Amino acid sequence: MFNRNSSLLAGMTTAQLQTALSNAQQAYLELASGAKGVSFSYSQGDGNRSVTYAQTDVAKLGALIQLLQAQLGIVPHPRRAIRFRF
Repeated sequence: MFNRNSSLLAGMTTAQLQTALSNAQQAYLELASGAKGVSFSYSQGDGNRSVTYAQTDVAKLGALIQLLQAQLGIVPHPRRAIRFRF
């Protein structure tokens, strides 16, 4: 069972949690829709330059959103891990 008093986000205020949730949801939408790039190249006078940003895994971002929602009380508890039984 999820306990809001002992979770990793227990020390955050409601306003901080709501801001973090909004940012995470926006990042999820941008990443899932392909609007956010992760690698960029450009040319300058002295040669080519390249910048690469670390791409966040969509599943990890989804898990963060569920944890924030659980901490805020939007959902009763985060989703359990899926286990396969043979």
